[in-house]
Amino acid sequence: MEELAQVYARSLFEVAREQGKLDLLREQLGQFAQALAENRQLALFYFSPYLSTKEKQESLGKLLDGADEIFLNFLALLIENHRMPVIFRIRDEYARLWDVENRTLPVEITSAIPLDEQTTESLGAAIGERAGRRVTLAARVDPDILGGIVLRVGNSILDASIRNRLEQLLRHVAQGAS
Repeated sequence: MEELAQVYARSLFEVAREQGKLDLLREQLGQFAQALAENRQLALFYFSPYLSTKEKQESLGKLLDGADEIFLNFLALLIENHRMPVIFRIRDEYARLWDVENRTLPVEITSAIPLDEQTTESLGAAIGERAGRRVTLAARVDPDILGGIVLRVGNSILDASIRNRLEQLLRHVAQGAS
C-alpha cells in the first residue's frame, strides 16, 4: 500500500510541478482527504465497492465545484483503479515531497501552557534562520511537561521541559545513592 501511495503521489506531484500548481494541488488534496476523514458518509460513498465507478466519478464535479482539472482527473483515476482508500497516504507522501521541494523544516513546539502567537513565531523564525530553511510550525500544549518547552525540529528533539529536568535529577540522585 505504501509503495502504491508513493507512485500516485509522485505522479501527481510531477504533473503539479510541470503545471506550476504544487501549492494549489497540495491544498486541494489536503482538503479532500480531510473531508473524507471527517465525513463518514462521504468516505463510505467513495470507498464502497458496491457503488459504480461512474456514479463516483460523476459526483466529483458536483462535490468539488471549482477544483482544478488536474486534481479532478487524478481523483477520477483513483476511483477507476479502485484506489481511493489510499488517498490519505497519497496526501501524506505529497506533503513530504512538497516539503522537500520547498526546503521546509517541520518544527513542533510543545509547552505546558499555550504560548502566544508572537513567541511561537519568533521561535520558528530563529530556527528557520539558523537552519537556512523555511519552517512549518505546529504548536501543542501538553500539561504533563510541567513547564518549559520541547522542540521537535525535523527528526531532532530538544527537551527543555521541567519534567525532563526533574527526571534527570532523579537519575543523578539514584546514581549517587548506588
